Amino acid sequence: MRLLFSTIFIVFFSYISVNAQTYDIEMLNKRDDGEKMVFSEDILHVSLGDTVNWLPTSPGHNVEFISAPDMAELPKKPSKVNKEYSYTFTEPGIYFYQCSPHKSMGMIAFVVVDGDTSNIEDIKSTRVFGMSKKKIKELLSNL
Repeated sequence: MRLLFSTIFIVFFSYISVNAQTYDIEMLNKRDDGEKMVFSEDILHVSLGDTVNWLPTSPGHNVEFISAPDMAELPKKPSKVNKEYSYTFTEPGIYFYQCSPHKSMGMIAFVVVDGDTSNIEDIKSTRVFGMSKKKIKELLSNL
């Protein structure tokens, strides 16, 4: 029995690592559509095992996860300002993140893993400030 679980575990994670994708999200002062203080993607859909790289294309930005699936192991601190940051998604659900210096300006976004929106009520109850109040409503309506 133990061997069976070990084999399933190895096969599952081998499959994930072989088929994993990498995505880049830019941290921007202004996006091509004219939006200011934004990430290049408001909502990114990925699969389990995929990695996202956040690139500090414009200065003064970082990444801070503020809500995610219960089982997700998130960093305890925001990423450093002006530094590239990467995260590999190992739990399905919605990951809600922001740029700490610009959160009140609406610099928030989602990553949705495996199309799972089961933690949407947690996302809806996350406290946001300033322009993020309007933007979170827009993001949620697009899920």
